[in-house]
Amino acid sequence: MTEKVKDKVKKTKLVRDSFTMPEAEYEVLGQVKRACIKASIEIKKSELLRIGVALIRELDPARLEEILRSLPKLKSGRPKKV
Repeated sequence: MTEKVKDKVKKTKLVRDSFTMPEAEYEVLGQVKRACIKASIEIKKSELLRIGVALIRELDPARLEEILRSLPKLKSGRPKKV
């Protein structure tokens, strides 16, 4: 009698996080998402952010620092409720 051994695929652990960004930069996510949908590419905001991370990984440190310096500084933490 032969036993079948199932190869278990280890699932990637997912992490939930929250972040703050300027409204104009957040709107860019919506613009890119709409452009993708228009090009018949279904995409989620989280996938757009993951693409951004993949692209950042390809940057050399000097270029990354240049881009970082061009961004406006933000206060860390949650915005106060109005």
